[in-house]
Formats: sequence, structure tokens, C-alpha cells
Amino acid sequence: MDKRALPIHDVAGIGIGPFNLGLAALAAPIDDLDAVFIDENDRFDWHPGLLLDGATLQTPFMADLVTLADPTSEYSFLNYLKQTGRIYAFYIRENFFMLRREYNQYCRWVAERLDSLVFGTRVVATDYDESAGFYVLTLEDTASGAQRELRARALVLGSGPSMYVPDCCRDLGDRAIHACEFAHARNAIQASASITVVGSGQSAAEVFHELLLDQERHGYRLDWFTRSPRFFALNYDKLTLEMTSPEYVDYFHGLSEHRRHKLGEEHKALYKGIDESLINAIYDLMYERDVAGTLDVGLQANVELRDARQSADAIELDFFQHEQGAGFTHRSASVVLATGFAYRVPDYIEGIAERIRWDAQGRFDASRYYAVDHDNADIFVQNAEIHTHGFATPDLGMACYRNACILRALTGIEHYKIERRIAFQHFAVDESAPSAARQQRTSA
Repeated sequence: MDKRALPIHDVAGIGIGPFNLGLAALAAPIDDLDAVFIDENDRFDWHPGLLLDGATLQTPFMADLVTLADPTSEYSFLNYLKQTGRIYAFYIRENFFMLRREYNQYCRWVAERLDSLVFGTRVVATDYDESAGFYVLTLEDTASGAQRELRARALVLGSGPSMYVPDCCRDLGDRAIHACEFAHARNAIQASASITVVGSGQSAAEVFHELLLDQERHGYRLDWFTRSPRFFALNYDKLTLEMTSPEYVDYFHGLSEHRRHKLGEEHKALYKGIDESLINAIYDLMYERDVAGTLDVGLQANVELRDARQSADAIELDFFQHEQGAGFTHRSASVVLATGFAYRVPDYIEGIAERIRWDAQGRFDASRYYAVDHDNADIFVQNAEIHTHGFATPDLGMACYRNACILRALTGIEHYKIERRIAFQHFAVDESAPSAARQQRTSA
């Protein structure tokens, strides 16, 4: 094919996770927007290793791909339920939180109805044609290895974070897995004489609970260690939820890089906690086992994993308790690392790195409205801006807001109404509409 005949898309999204999938769904009805989305996987599949029985999202069902931007969208979760014959069952269930497996099925249903998605295709390089004003993506078919080019005037980087494994645990073999691999590896793990979960947050608790439920059937010893000062419950009160709001993002983004980093560390307990009902279920089950005299479990918070190595019949884990200044070694036949995910700048953007704004730490310096190019016009990021926008970044409930902002920037039109204020509280002292109490304090 003559490369001069290649079409030039208005925007290319790289990576099809929930955020770019939502963007594709919201872009679909916009007639004059030519969007294409590329992903190396064969189909949409959201953390399949964590699709455990009974596991739910930690955001209500209205935080689907489209509803908070367009409640009338054909791609809403409620329409999915209606079209699949389950809307009354969901109504009778009386639970705002959809099952994680159900969310994955819903996203696949949406993906099947969008013709802008290209799966099984890897982006291996990007470049920019200065004279023509468009980006050139080199694509590779994951099955055949065949390469081709794609052109687009704007990019949305949605590759997302990848599983994080501590350096000391990278060479532990098959007996150490990441939590996102658990559903696929659980049979082998549960054949062990002892299992240790390392990490905090919802995923660690879900894996521990699953292992606890099956413990008596398999007969393994079970331990759970976390660096967090305690096993935190998710802070889900309504005034804390107001911090996932446009005005808190305004406030956070306006702070210095140093202050944002400090706040980011403090905020981890607000979004990396464990669902309270799950904590209670774990406790109640341990209590029952204790009464029966069959409890073989250990839990310890406030310990940091410093080193790990394989021995002949076990993995040795070196922990350090900071408050006591003391270390100890724990031996376990298998280990599940619930150590979360971390964002890594994709290799494929090397060719356009000079067009991108970077902060002092080598991270994307995202504008308030998610652009990272110097003109704030044609390179946008999804879930790669927690250091500039705060803990609302990975929140599914703010995805529609971000996507509505990106679409406004791409088209110059506010296709979906963008909320400016949703919170009752104020976060900054210089907001334009101070409360009466603040006016009193200011004039005093």
C-alpha cells in the first residue's frame, strides 16, 4: 500500500483497559471524531487472575464506562443488564457494588460493540511527522509479527500500570507469584505445606481470604505480612469520597511537586485500604477456627520485606520491624506477592520523548486536563498522573470526568457536560465562592 494513502485518524488510544475503553465508548457517538484504539492482547480481560468468587469492585455500579458522563448511553452497565436479561436480578440483589467478574463481562460486552478497537496489535514505536503534523505509530501483529503504520493527529496513552515485584523477589521461581496471577496458579500454590501473603490492600485481603477458606481442606500453614502500620480498612466515608472530585483535583494539581509527593504518601490509606466487610469476614472465620482449635494462621503488620531467597525446600523472607528496629527471617514453601502495580513509561514513546513534558523524577508532567505534550494539545494520559492529580487518578468513578475532558480537548466541544464543583467542602483558601464561615474568618 502507498503510505501516502494511509488514513490519518483524529486520535489513537494505546492500550485498552477500562479507561481507554470508556473513552472509546464515549467517542463512538461523535460523528466527526475518527478514533482508533490498539491493544496487544487478543481481547479485553481485566486482571483475570483476580476474578475471585464474590470479589466486588470498590466503587458503585454507576462508575461504569459511561454513565457519569452520559446516563443515556447505550454502553451503560444498566443497559448491559437489560440486554442480557439480568436487570431485575441485579435490582433484587440490592447491592450497589458489581462483582469484579461481572464488570469484566460488562466491559467485554461493550468492547464487542465498538468497531474502533484493534486487539492483537502491539505498538512498537512512535514518531512525529513535523511537516504533516501527525504521529506515526509502528504496529506489530502479535500473531504473525507483520508490521504496518498507523497515523493519528493525537494520542491517548492508556497502557496502564504493570504488576510490581520487589527486586529481591524477581528470581524466586514458580513458588512465588504475584497476586494478579493467583486464580491461574492457585492449585499449585495450595499444594504447598505453607503459604505466605506479602502486601496490603484489597487484593492481599482477597487472596488471604480465599486461602483461609480452603485452608482446612488442603492443610497448609497461612501467614500474612504487610509493611503498612496496620491492616487498614478502606476509608469510605462520604466527605473523604469528596476528595475524588474536580475541585480536589484542581487543588492537588496546584500544589508544588514536593507537597504533592508528601500528600500522595499520606493518601495511600484512603484508597489502598481493605473493604471493611472483608476484614470482618476474615476475622470471623479465624475466630471460628480458633474456637474449634484448628487455627494455623499468622498476621503481622508494620514489617518491611528487605530480602528474599530460595533454599532447598522453602523461600526465606527477611523482614524488618521499624518501631523495634529488629529483623527476623520467615520461611514459607510458597509466597503470594500482593505488592500492587506500578507505572512504567512505555518504551514505545522513545521516539516522541522530546515532545513530552517531564517532571524532575522523569515522570509525565501532566497538565490539569491530562495533556503531557508541550502545547497541551495532542498527547494525553490515562492513569499515569497520580503524582500530579492525586488518588482520584485510578478511581473508576473519575474516569468519565477525565474522558469528557480529553474529548473536549480533542474536539474543542464539550460533548458531555463537565462538572466544575460537586463537593460541599472547600479545599483551598482562595476559592471563588467561600462559605459564610470562611468569610467571617477572613474578615476577623
